[in-house]
Amino acid sequence: IHLHPHSTKEKMTTLRQFQMTDLFKFNNINLDVLTETYNMPFYLSYLSRWPEAFTVAQAPTSTSASDLDLSPNSVLVSGYSDSDSHTKSHHCSLMGYMLGKSEGIGKGWHGHVSAVTVSPTYRRIGLAKTLMDDLEYLSTDVYNAYFVDLFVRASNILAINMYEKFGYVKYRRVLDYYAGGGSDGSNTNTSEGVGEDSEDAFDMRKALARDVKKESVIPLKHPVRTEDLEW
Repeated sequence: IHLHPHSTKEKMTTLRQFQMTDLFKFNNINLDVLTETYNMPFYLSYLSRWPEAFTVAQAPTSTSASDLDLSPNSVLVSGYSDSDSHTKSHHCSLMGYMLGKSEGIGKGWHGHVSAVTVSPTYRRIGLAKTLMDDLEYLSTDVYNAYFVDLFVRASNILAINMYEKFGYVKYRRVLDYYAGGGSDGSNTNTSEGVGEDSEDAFDMRKALARDVKKESVIPLKHPVRTEDLEW
């Protein structure tokens, strides 16, 4: 457990691996209209195949690390003072989570953000950046990947601006990626064909240390279709 510097009056947020029991605790996050949601088998597949990339931020419960719900890989990432409204009425609640994985071959080997979301109660405190940084660290030091990528709705300007602040660039536009109003962040949401409410996505990427020449983030000059996606 790595403790970041904090005063004795601060309460720490725990960043830890997602657990099966968390599936019964994250309604405060998934019921938000801006959050892309999935069926239960989808979450379980990530939990079994990429448990190290499926992380959750847990709200602080006390000033003592021994009082927190910690696993061996937990990290205390940030502090909140006793006066913070977040800690008064949301003890032990989940603040947000990262659903990530590794995929690709050769120079296409990369970390992928399938979903990153924060409960409305805990937005605008830098938690999304913390979760993204954690996956980027994992992709660099564990996966030894060339880049991290994600898909975002072309109309979601706020999210696009946020990712650009994090260092991501628009690598390519994917036509009708979100088919029929689907909200699946993975390619499976296109399996039923294009619907009336289909929407394009931007494939956004951030080069990692292994990609010295930043070849993975040179933008394509033309859009692609879902059948052209490599993964």
